[in-house]
Amino acid sequence: MRKLILLSLFVITVIHAEYTLKEGHREKSRIDNMPKNVVADMKRIPQDPGYYAKQIKPFSKHEQKELDKLFNEKYFMPWELTKIDIPEEDFGWEVRFITKKPIYKENGKTIPPSVYNKWIDNANMREIDTKRYKAITIRHTNVKALPTASAFYRDPSKTGEGFPFDYNQNSSYHINVPLYVSHFSRDKRWAFVRGSYAFGWVKVEDIALVGNDFIRAFKNDNYAMTIKDNLRIFKDNNPYSLIKVGALFPISKDQTSYLIASRDHKGHAHIENLRAENPEFIAKKPLAFTPENVTKLAKEFYNEPYGWGGSYECRDCSATTRDFLGVFGIFLRRNSGKQAEDGHRISIQGLEKPFKKRKIIKEAEPFRSLLYVPGHIVLYLGQYKGEPVVMHTYWGIRKKDTTKLITGRTIITSLEPGKERTDVREESKLINTLQNIVTF
Repeated sequence: MRKLILLSLFVITVIHAEYTLKEGHREKSRIDNMPKNVVADMKRIPQDPGYYAKQIKPFSKHEQKELDKLFNEKYFMPWELTKIDIPEEDFGWEVRFITKKPIYKENGKTIPPSVYNKWIDNANMREIDTKRYKAITIRHTNVKALPTASAFYRDPSKTGEGFPFDYNQNSSYHINVPLYVSHFSRDKRWAFVRGSYAFGWVKVEDIALVGNDFIRAFKNDNYAMTIKDNLRIFKDNNPYSLIKVGALFPISKDQTSYLIASRDHKGHAHIENLRAENPEFIAKKPLAFTPENVTKLAKEFYNEPYGWGGSYECRDCSATTRDFLGVFGIFLRRNSGKQAEDGHRISIQGLEKPFKKRKIIKEAEPFRSLLYVPGHIVLYLGQYKGEPVVMHTYWGIRKKDTTKLITGRTIITSLEPGKERTDVREESKLINTLQNIVTF
């Protein structure tokens, strides 16, 4: 009997996996080959975020603590749901999108109803809220509009359409994201989920179902976030998941490791311990809002390629602002329109250019205010020689012929990038289109 017990303990020991957070890199892809034009701002004004960090006003400890408390409530909110709470106007947009106008493959060929109707049928929406499971992501994963890996576009021959604007790429989730599972696709490969900042379809293999015991252990009110980008978790020395800045990890009771979720063969979640190879990869949340910290963090985003909806392991404009501010305890949702509602809005719409600039410099807080125009959102850094300066993941600058000068990455500019060019459309400049300051 004693030998049997020892053998059992040995088996448990050997099958227990070791998870380690290590230096990593984003896999190079087609997104790295997109045009990346340079405008004068990128040479004329300081490109080091540290230059502007001296202009910040620190949060009071109480203020940051309250914001962080709200962040945690919103982050774990899906585990409180008993039914889908998606607003009616947001629900079903993907079906309207593909049925009202033609959709295309990347090569310009139209996708026929015989194909996209199968996607709609696979969504199995009559089964909505029939499962009502609680779950968690076990790795970095994409969130799709429909339960298919297929991409679909508007007419690629038109400006601003085609690659990389895959409208099936709704968002992406970090590891350890709490989810509400409404139901599964007909083929059982996809789950329709509601996370804190986005909803859509994720691969079943990328999530695990959680129970009350798991939730009690995981929600320990002591959290950290990664502060270095493109890390990798290794499981028993094998690559396991990409980790971006802004991924949340509960801190273990002994304060020496972090908690992550794994998935067993039945699809249930188990808590594992994660060790960070370097303590500077991750920090207790919320990170202190200091010049040193905002500089270090902002540099992690600078020059990253533009990734629509988090595609190709990159970010778009709203993912950049969400992941940057999240580390400091400020919660933001998926897209620019929702993010504009997440803070206190100050209208700048209709102001003439000089007055708008002055109001931004007066009202916006460096590194903790956003500037919003429908379809785009930017992080305000401060001023340089009386000009407001922003960091933003910017696809491109509208030209007079309606095409765009593609910048295609996260850059630091004034509110008039490309103003030295005669082909830039004046009315489309950021300074003329921005509508709101969003403060926290």
